[in-house]
Amino acid sequence: MKKILIGTGILLVLFVGVFFLFIAPPRTDYYTRIDNLKYEENNSSGGVADLTGGMKYLYTLKSYASDGAEKDITFGADKILKDGAYLKLEYTLTRGVLDWGEVEWEALPRNVQAKLR
Repeated sequence: MKKILIGTGILLVLFVGVFFLFIAPPRTDYYTRIDNLKYEENNSSGGVADLTGGMKYLYTLKSYASDGAEKDITFGADKILKDGAYLKLEYTLTRGVLDWGEVEWEALPRNVQAKLR
């Protein structure tokens, strides 16, 4: 009986760990400004695991969390984005950028505005 309880406990811990790391990982919003000198065309041929999402262009830009922490983040786009536009990136440690969208200067946190001036 004791072995069954220990085995069940281990499986439960593994399930919760996998859930939080891969299915519903913690998300952090990062903010960046588009610089069209820093994109490259994606030459991925797809394959079993295409980690670029099949996007035509890949951007690697300095991005900032709400507290001002800096991180170089790579994300993809189907077209060349508007130079100088501000983006909000929804980022997870295990899956990278899940979603992004353009935002106005006023919508950026103050710490981010200070870094992007």
